[in-house]
Amino acid sequence: MAEQVLKVGVVGLGHLHPRAYMPLFKTVPQTKVVAVSEVNGALRDAFCKDFAVKGYGSVDEMLASEKLDIAAIFLPHVDCPEAAEKCAAKGIHLMVEKPMAASAEGARRIVAAAKKNRVQLTTGYAWRVHPVAREFKKLIQEGIVGKVVGAEGRCAAGRLQRYIDGNSPWMLQKARSGGGPMYNLGVHWIDLFRWMFEDEVTEVSGQNVKVNTQYDIEDNSFAHLRFAKGAIAALDISYTVPDAFPYGRDLYVSVRGTQGVIQWAPAFEGQKDTLFICSDHPALAGSPKVVREYELQPTPGYCGFMGLAYVKSFVNAVLNKVPLPITGEDGVAALDVVEAVYKADATRSWVAIKR
Repeated sequence: MAEQVLKVGVVGLGHLHPRAYMPLFKTVPQTKVVAVSEVNGALRDAFCKDFAVKGYGSVDEMLASEKLDIAAIFLPHVDCPEAAEKCAAKGIHLMVEKPMAASAEGARRIVAAAKKNRVQLTTGYAWRVHPVAREFKKLIQEGIVGKVVGAEGRCAAGRLQRYIDGNSPWMLQKARSGGGPMYNLGVHWIDLFRWMFEDEVTEVSGQNVKVNTQYDIEDNSFAHLRFAKGAIAALDISYTVPDAFPYGRDLYVSVRGTQGVIQWAPAFEGQKDTLFICSDHPALAGSPKVVREYELQPTPGYCGFMGLAYVKSFVNAVLNKVPLPITGEDGVAALDVVEAVYKADATRSWVAIKR
């Protein structure tokens, strides 16, 4: 019996990632991208030519003409809820690029639509599937750091110009994107700490810093997240990074507890990822300082091997009706935190997150 192939429709091309997802879908034999919807004719025609798919001027046109199994949505954040609702109403499973919406309310609309129409919904927090992140979480669960006290997350990635060059200037418009780097980048580390700690953020303080004068989004965002079990994570999220910085990204994750510290500066495919562990835990007796190295081979497509694992996990959930490792609710939780950061910036006070 032939293996089922899921038909994928791409929704939106004015984004940095749609083209980078194509090698991922091509590598997964259970998926085939058959159509794209995009209002910009030049972007649409070029994509259709390069990838031999049908093109439509709107999601409505595509849904009227195509029978799809998966919609991969890459619209301006403010437009994602409406498109997701239309696709879900047709019984189409949803891959909505993070952060899913320009507000937590918008993300909740998508979750509600998925539940109502009984379709699977995921969003792109692919760092969870990184093997070093999985080892990091395992060490925390094993008590190597003891009780988690504090954490640090730094993500400085690219400059504002990359969104102009990448056909997504809407990212620099608060009304369409939601805001600056905390919306687009900080959500990754918010989700990663939630997942590693198996805990929720209860209270937030934060401040945004605006350097640019051309756009109405901030360039830098700083926050402290207090978790229910007592840990506090400090975030440094930014679009301010030197052009000379390797790969244009400065990434760092660290967790400190009552017995030890784990540190990780995520590398890139083809390089060695290094996990540094220093602990008084009995399990490391005789070798309290450990450096573990991981050499990960390059994989074509967005986020490389992480992106591929993310797509495979979603396809597996759709075909085999198994739980998703990354859910729409995870997307809502991250945006709840982001919105609290903005409120904290406005009030110069800690802001509680109500659920």
